Amino acid sequence: MTAHPAGTGVPAYTQTMPREAASAHRARLLVTAALNTWDLPDLIDTGVLIVSELVANAVVHTECRNLRVTVSRPRPDRVRVAVVDMSRQRPVRKTPPFDKERGRGLVVVAGLADRWKVDSLPWGKRVWAELRTDARN
Repeated sequence: MTAHPAGTGVPAYTQTMPREAASAHRARLLVTAALNTWDLPDLIDTGVLIVSELVANAVVHTECRNLRVTVSRPRPDRVRVAVVDMSRQRPVRKTPPFDKERGRGLVVVAGLADRWKVDSLPWGKRVWAELRTDARN
C-alpha cells in the first residue's frame, strides 16, 4: 500500500494499511517521510511515538479490517497525526496501575501533543494529535 500526497486542501500524506501490529512500522515511516519533506526533523521522534500509540489503539481496540493514517499541516504552525478506523467506539484515556504494562497510550499522546481529540464520523472515528511547529517552515 502506497502513501499518497493529498490532491487538494492542506498539505498531507495518507496511507491505508491493514489493522495489524506491523502497520505501526509503516505509520512511523509515513510520519518520518512527511516531516522530512516539510523540513521538520525535530518533530520526528515525537511524531513517530504518537502515531505508534494511535495505531496500537486501533489494532487492539477495534475489529475493522483497515485503518488510515494521515499526516497533515492544517496550519503553518501545526502538524496533525491522525488515525481513522471504522469503529464508533471512542477511546478512553486511563491511568492504569503501575504494575500494568498496557493502557497508557492516550496518556502518552496527551503528554506529547500540543492537543489531541477524537472526531466522530458517520462510519467510525478519527483520533488525532497535533504538534506545534516553527511557523517559518
